[in-house]
Amino acid sequence: MISRRRFLETGALVAAALTRAVPGEAAGPPTISVFSKHLQHLDYRMLAATVAESGFDGIDLTVREGGHVLPERVRDDLPRAVEAARAAGLTVPMVTTTIVSVKDPHAEAVLETAGRLGVTDYRLGWVSYDRARGITGTLDALRPQLRDLAALNQRCGIRGQYQNHAGDRVGCAVWDLWMLLARVDSPWLGCQYDIRHAVIEGGSSWPNGLRVIAPFIQTVDVKDGHWAKTPNGWQPVTVPLGEGAVNLATFFTLLGSLGVAKPISMHFEYPFPETGSPEARRKAAVTSMRRDRGRLRAAMAEAGYGTRP
Repeated sequence: MISRRRFLETGALVAAALTRAVPGEAAGPPTISVFSKHLQHLDYRMLAATVAESGFDGIDLTVREGGHVLPERVRDDLPRAVEAARAAGLTVPMVTTTIVSVKDPHAEAVLETAGRLGVTDYRLGWVSYDRARGITGTLDALRPQLRDLAALNQRCGIRGQYQNHAGDRVGCAVWDLWMLLARVDSPWLGCQYDIRHAVIEGGSSWPNGLRVIAPFIQTVDVKDGHWAKTPNGWQPVTVPLGEGAVNLATFFTLLGSLGVAKPISMHFEYPFPETGSPEARRKAAVTSMRRDRGRLRAAMAEAGYGTRP
């Protein structure tokens, strides 16, 4: 008899094979998933129920230290998390990891398990610049490492993406990420483009960065933010969608003009209520998630981007 886990994995592979146009690429309008970080306190069943109640298509699941799935337990726990999502009518199209090399202790186990379960995409961890090597030296040393990782991705049937992120690490400026990916040149390794971080770092020039990195974008992160003066000086802060510096309609109009229609991961990294009963906190999260989803859908409609109701 076939095991329940193997049945789920085989079914996912068949479904993925029928819908992919290119590696990891599903046909149709972009799906919208929820990055599970802000729901870290919920178990798999309640996580899935909360995301489904909020009206989303799927879950971008944290598979990393302190995440919903611990890397050392991925073979046992990721199938359970995916099964809970599917039972709630959701997909798990992507996961978020800290993998940056084939030498990472759990890299192969995480990618093999996710690939078997039909997860098409994962986010890498971040890499800091080696100050002794300098900018170009760091990028030169990193390319072979990423080529090896792309080869592992291909063997496991899952694409990896490096996220542009505010700060001073590799990829924060977008241009260096383009320099990396253009030379790695693999459909199994691309960019997870984050508009909030792009605006924080790029100011009014972020459209130029988007244009140059567009051919390498495989997934998209959506959240909002702005710079604010704090007791620790000027800092980037994250706010509810539509309340920061990100012009979503402009973003989606430009994405559409560039032919970028990729799975979306929606992030909720602004403060949520931390008092009250667990159910009251969960309901408050649902309210915020529904509100931001509505704002996202309105911006996409204004830009004529996607057709999902």
